[in-house]
Amino acid sequence: MDEALSDSVYAILLVLLKPQHGYAIMKEISEITNGYMEIGPASMYTNLKKLQKADYIRLQENSDRKKVYQITTKGRKALEQDIERRRLFYEAGAALLAKNREIS
Repeated sequence: MDEALSDSVYAILLVLLKPQHGYAIMKEISEITNGYMEIGPASMYTNLKKLQKADYIRLQENSDRKKVYQITTKGRKALEQDIERRRLFYEAGAALLAKNREIS
């Protein structure tokens, strides 16, 4: 998974900066995006499996027997790199829009 992160994977890693179980992941993604992004269970669990395989997250069990996921050091590094990539795209877009307003 050394390519750019999809929006869903980005959001999952972001909310896994604190350990959480599946339902909490879906709920927090919806909350932090003000409902803009909703991830269904099938898509989320497919992404969680891919992230585990890539060693971006790890699975823990808690006393309630719920599967709790946590970001790994490798996952955090990938998230930090993707945040920087997204920041650069944002800045380029904002600059081009500002320049275009001047021309119009």
